[in-house]
Amino acid sequence: MPTLPREQAGGERPEPVRPHQVRQVAESFGTDARRYDQARPGYPDDLVARIVAGSPGPDVLDVGCGTGIAARQFQAAGCAVLGVEPDPRMAGFARARGLGVEVATFEAWEPAGRTFDAVIAAQSWHWVDPVTGAVKAAEVLRPRGRLAIFGHVFEPPAEVAEPFAAAYRRVAPDSPFAGRPARRPLETYRAGYAKIADTIRETERFGEPEQWRFDWERSYTRDQWLDLLPTTGGLTRLDSGRLAEILGAVGNAIDALGGSFTMHYTTLATTAVRTGTP
Repeated sequence: MPTLPREQAGGERPEPVRPHQVRQVAESFGTDARRYDQARPGYPDDLVARIVAGSPGPDVLDVGCGTGIAARQFQAAGCAVLGVEPDPRMAGFARARGLGVEVATFEAWEPAGRTFDAVIAAQSWHWVDPVTGAVKAAEVLRPRGRLAIFGHVFEPPAEVAEPFAAAYRRVAPDSPFAGRPARRPLETYRAGYAKIADTIRETERFGEPEQWRFDWERSYTRDQWLDLLPTTGGLTRLDSGRLAEILGAVGNAIDALGGSFTMHYTTLATTAVRTGTP
């Protein structure tokens, strides 16, 4: 999963910082929960169906549920879903849409003896301590229950990604996101999900993890993409002036493409089944 560079003195090589160590970013998405919910894409129906079919029952715990985008898909598939979300603004929005949510980080959340048939984390596991999270997931899963960690890889075409990266470096050079390349190969993300599998194995409470992949496409107009961009981690904490400058550069790039572009999405998942007895 992504890492952020940590500044070090004396010219030493920067030490990577795991996203779960940067709580102020993790808890900034609720700045505009409504925009987040409307702009962020859902998840492939085949992924949801596969998780539901591979779980022993309908009770689902959604870790880092946000506004409930994934949770509503699982509810539509017949599941009873409880969300855990650290940002009360996101939790409030999800509750208003019919999802039960408890406000806490997953690491600090108290299950109070409750167990579940599936634990899911949709585009959120990189904000959870990976070792603590895997152990806790095992503790709250029923035998044969499924842990499913998944998220999107969505890289815009170079004609859009490169102007965005250049503008971001210009207006926010001190941001931990500023040093990222404009586009990163899919293998970078696949390696992140392989590391998740390693932490799951280390618990010795799951069967062999599986890696799933779903490829799909979605077209975006200029306005649709500029609505989504402010909901991403690098932009949620920027002031309005710097945000406008970045959005202006990206908007010009999309205009040059005719006002729209096609995004090629890959949704990756690492999933494993809980073994043993309660």
